[in-house]
Formats: sequence, structure tokens, C-alpha cells
Amino acid sequence: MADPSSYRPKPGQIPDSPGVYRFRDEHRRVIYVGKAKSLRQRLANYFQDLAGLHPRTRTMVTTAASVEWTVVSTEVEALQLEYSWIKEYDPRFNVKYRDDKSYPYLAVTMNEEFPRVQVMRGHKKKGVRYFGPYAHAWAIRDTVDLLLRVFPVRTCSAGVFKNASRTGRPCLLGYIGKCSAPCVGRISPDDHWELADEFCDFMTGRTGTYLRRLEKQMAEAAEEMEYERAARLRDDIGALKKAMEKNAVVLADATDADLIAVAEDELEAAVQIFHVRGGRVRGQRGWVTDKVEEITTGALVEHALQQLYGEETGDAVPKEVLVPALPDPLEPVQEWLTARRGSNVSLRIPQRGDKRALMETVERNAQQSLVLHKTKRASDLTTRSRALEEIAEALDLDSAPLRIECYDISHLQGDDVVASMVVFEDGLARKSEYRRFEIKGRVGDTQVWHGEGQDDVRSMHEVISRRFRRYLADKERTGEWVDGNPDNPGTSENPGTSENPGTSEDPDATADAPIASSLTEDDGRPKRFAYPPQLVVVDGGQPQVAAAKRALDELGIDDIAVCGLAKRLEEVWLPGDDDPVVLPRTSEGLYLLQRVRDEAHRFAITYQRTKRAKRFRAGPLDDVPGLGDARKQALVKHFGSMKRLRSATIDQICEVPGIGRKTAETILAAFASAAPPAPAVNTATGEIMDEEESGTTSDSPGEPVAAGAPEDRRGQET
Repeated sequence: MADPSSYRPKPGQIPDSPGVYRFRDEHRRVIYVGKAKSLRQRLANYFQDLAGLHPRTRTMVTTAASVEWTVVSTEVEALQLEYSWIKEYDPRFNVKYRDDKSYPYLAVTMNEEFPRVQVMRGHKKKGVRYFGPYAHAWAIRDTVDLLLRVFPVRTCSAGVFKNASRTGRPCLLGYIGKCSAPCVGRISPDDHWELADEFCDFMTGRTGTYLRRLEKQMAEAAEEMEYERAARLRDDIGALKKAMEKNAVVLADATDADLIAVAEDELEAAVQIFHVRGGRVRGQRGWVTDKVEEITTGALVEHALQQLYGEETGDAVPKEVLVPALPDPLEPVQEWLTARRGSNVSLRIPQRGDKRALMETVERNAQQSLVLHKTKRASDLTTRSRALEEIAEALDLDSAPLRIECYDISHLQGDDVVASMVVFEDGLARKSEYRRFEIKGRVGDTQVWHGEGQDDVRSMHEVISRRFRRYLADKERTGEWVDGNPDNPGTSENPGTSENPGTSEDPDATADAPIASSLTEDDGRPKRFAYPPQLVVVDGGQPQVAAAKRALDELGIDDIAVCGLAKRLEEVWLPGDDDPVVLPRTSEGLYLLQRVRDEAHRFAITYQRTKRAKRFRAGPLDDVPGLGDARKQALVKHFGSMKRLRSATIDQICEVPGIGRKTAETILAAFASAAPPAPAVNTATGEIMDEEESGTTSDSPGEPVAAGAPEDRRGQET
């Protein structure tokens, strides 16, 4: 626990101007971000007598080890910078609203040549128009099914669309009149785009125009005695009205507004949002957050507005936002919303009439959400706390292991050996901290084994060594570790993603792929291997536990507990013990260890299968240096098959755009050194097919795996 006076800025150092400030802990992590109209007055509040501070504020200033600030010109800039830094650093003491689930939206891909109507979740994409969010995906599909009678917009996937274009036959929706079939040219791209635009207009609430137009067309058809067309138009009108009835009118003046309500107590706050478009409730969503700082209702509303509109522009920000309390000060927030929309936005508290009545409904939903959350969380907190206490007692730990890391090795008969690291904090999975490793058979600059074959023990030793060498390297760079490390820990790592692991030129750097983005060492965000666990769990028995303990001992780390969980009898093994610790089958501690172990196994085997599938799809072109996917596809497209490419001359290969003579020679050399491909076999008849007939190309993305590739022996995976 730090003394705030140890890092308090000297008098006169803090400017009396608008700005954003950051508190950092001893590891340089940003733990709190705030903004102020006057930095000097705001920061002075944090350095008063600790007894006069709110308990959560007192915890924050005693956890912090330094404070820094950035001066800006206006309060609007401070608001924007505060939002950006909260998103970037994810500080633990800031109020952060999190969706309790990923809400589905009705999306229209207006950025495509033939826009598509579909259900979308997750981050919003540029050029796509969104409507919602909806509580259930089936509600979107019901609405779309009704509207396709009038607006037959494409709803099929890219694969179905491409296949229909190739065969010249539309899908079923095209035959029954619920798709205009742009795939076979029944409608031009421009006309289809206008149809999608009309669909969007209807969804935004401009319903009267289309209803009146259809009613007029129906009357004209009846006068001309075209009764079949009039009947179709009548059914279209009925479909539109039925779709409109799904959302009752709540505001008679066709208002576009968002209503935000907050229900709170001393510890938590629940936020509910109703999205009203054209006077009808088009979507609803809600969040619950811990109040980790002393905060007013107006400040909670301000944070909710940042969360809602921080990445929105244009019509996604409504003309009117109704709230239970106004932020203080109001003007910067209102200016910021106006800038996001591009026109004036009214932010106010409803006082009477329909809007006040609707706000009361939103408030009731917020209150019910908070009660439900507290009921669930009370049980969860009790269970998790009991599980951690049972683990601490069974393993004879000084305190409950708030951070647990679990490691697992996965391979297929000794090939494609990989490992995973999963992290549980406070008994919950922390997926942003997950890591994965490609086993190399070396530790530091020392080659300890060849990296092939089935040896979980040596793999476990390597993984633990690499993970904690990186931890020591981070401590050394920050000056926390002064004992000196006899080895030279690798410090170079390129970032990766959960799907594409990073690589590095450094021989001891890991090829580990984080789920989150790459983090630099001084920006305050969580570093990749900077924080040690209180408990390391390995998937295995005595040998794996001994290997993990030996790796920690070699690095001089003696303050991290190690245990292993064997699958056979779910026994817990400790280093140096001949007998396992047997937890009761009904133990919450055992259940938590099993969940951690199973998650590590899942994460490892997913990575191993990805690597194996990638290896099975490999072909001779993959060994040609400098030949990327684009030029591989160009080669296969030019020659039509790998067989023709193999028989081509250097001059013929040079005819492909982007392929020079030197590259052509390298391609032919790669084919000459590669083993001849196994014949493709028709699995239904047993007939051996010619390569062109089978359509198999090992270098063409999206094509079948080359014939003769090993079968998927998942029963032998570990």
C-alpha cells in the first residue's frame, strides 16, 4: 500500500486548466483515468486526509504510485480523450459498462454491390446500416420475413450468391418472390441498391410514404380490373402493417430518441436504454457495473453516453436523448454529442406527458435488472470465494489464489506440439490474458531437445521457462528485479492474434499469440507477461508438476505455488509429494480447478488443430520465398490446376502478372524437390481421379485438402 504523499505533485506543478489525468500503480499500469475543468482543483481532492476520502477513492490512491496529466484546450476535448483512454487502458477503478450479452442488430450491408439484409452481432462495420439492438435474433428474422414481400432484398450469404450466379439458378426465395434475384440478373445493381435503401427508410420509421403509395397502386389496379395485382398489393400492405404492429407506438409525435435510466445502490448501478425511432421502441439494451469510485447519477449518465455514442456518428446519435439526471457540466457533453451527430442534439430530463411515462417504464426495467443481477451475483461471489478458499486450504497457501494460470500441452502423435496458458482471476476466466505457445525445443539460447516427438514433460518445462523468463525480463526493465539473471532472457516478441500467432527473429522469443492487441511496455496497458500468478496449475501428474517446479527453481522464483491436476482420478499433485491431494467430488475448489484445466485443454487443442490443418493444406508453393497468397492464386488461376503449373516452362510462368524469371526458376525448383502428390480418390466409388478432374489444389485458398493428407485422428490428440 503506497502513501499518496510519496507521489503527490509539488505545489504549482499542476496547471489550472482543463485536462485528463491518469493514476498508475507500481507496475506502471493505468488504474484510473479522469477529466477535470481545472486539473489543480480536481487532483488536490485526491491528496487530502485519507480518512476524509470515500473508501473506494482511498483504495485507488493507496494502490497508485504516480499521477500524470495531459492539458487540453476545451472540456469537449477532455471528454473525448477520457473516453479514448478508458477504452485503451481498461483501468480497474473506472466505471465500465459491459453488455450482459452481445445484442443482435438488423444490418444492411450498403457497402456491397448487392446489399444484403442479415443479423449481425459484435463491432459495427463501416458502410453497414444497423437497426436495433433487438432482444432476440428470431424477432429480427420474423420482421425481415414480413418485409421481404415488399422489399425483396438479398439475404443470402456470399457463397450461396456466388453459386447461384455460376449455375444461373436463383435460390428458393427468388422463386417465391421474396428475393429480387440479383444473382441471375433479374434486377440491376442500381435498382437493387435503391430497393435496399427503401428498406432502410422504412426501418428508420418512414412508413407512411410506402403505405400510401401501395394503397394508391392497389386502388389503380382495382380500377383497371387487375385484381390479381391488387390482391398482391393488399397482402403487401397487410405485411407492412403487421411488421409495424410488432412495435407499438409509444410516442405519438414520431419522435427519434434514446431514453436512458439508471438504478443504483452504494456498490453497483444498472443502466437501461430504450431506442425509440419513429415513435416506436426499436431496441433495448442494458448494462450493470460496479461503482469502483464515488460517483453521482449525472456522472453515471455521462459514462453511459460515452459508451453509447463514443464510436457512433450521424443518425446513430438521435436528435433527442432523455436522461434521469444531467451531467455536470452539461455544455461539453451536449457539444460532443452534437459533433458526433453533425446537427443539434437535445439532452434533457423529461418532466411530463408520454415521454415521462415511458421514462418510468425504462426506470422499472433498470431496477428489475439490478435486482436480478444482485441475486445472481450473490450466489456467484459466494461460490467463487468458497472455491478459492478451499484451494488455498488444500494446497497450504498463505492466501486465496486470486490469479491462477493453467498450462496444457497438445499434439497429434508428437507432431505440431503446442501449449496453452489460460488465466482465471477471482475465479473467472480472463480471456484477454490467454496465451499460446509453439514448442521449439529450446530454452534461451540452449537447444534442449529437437522439438519433435511426444514428450509432455520437456514441453511443459520449456513453456514455464519461457513464460517466466519473460516475466523476469519485464521486471528487470522496470527496475523491480535487481538480483540479476544468469541467462539473457529473450525480449523480442511480435504480436499475434488468437487466429494468427506472431513470430519473432529472436531465437528465444516466443511465438505466442495474445487474444488482445500488442502492448508496449510504458503505455500503462497490461503487458503480455508482466504479472505473476499466485498459483500455477499444469495439466498432468507428478512428472509435469516436477518439470514446472524445476523451471521456476532454475529461474530463482520461489513465491509461486505449483500443482497439477491429473485426468485419471482428478488428483491434485504437489511438487515433491509422493501422494496426491484428493479433494472431495463435491468440492467447489475441485470444480474450479477442473474448469481451469478444461479451458486450458480446449484452448490448446484448438490451436493445435489450426496448425495441423494449415500443415495439411501446405504445398510446394508454400516453400517459395516471397511468394504470397495473391501470387499463388494468380498462378493457379492462370494455369487452371497444379498439374499444368508443374508442367509449365519458365517462360510460361513468367507470363503470369507479378512473376519474374528468378521467381519462376524458384517455383520450378520447388516442384522438382517436392515429393509427387498422392492421387485423388473418389471416396464414394474408390476410383482414382486425375488431378484436374478432382479439382484439388493444395495452394488454392478455400479448396479441398490435397488427397492423401493424413486423416483427422482426433481420438489420438492430447
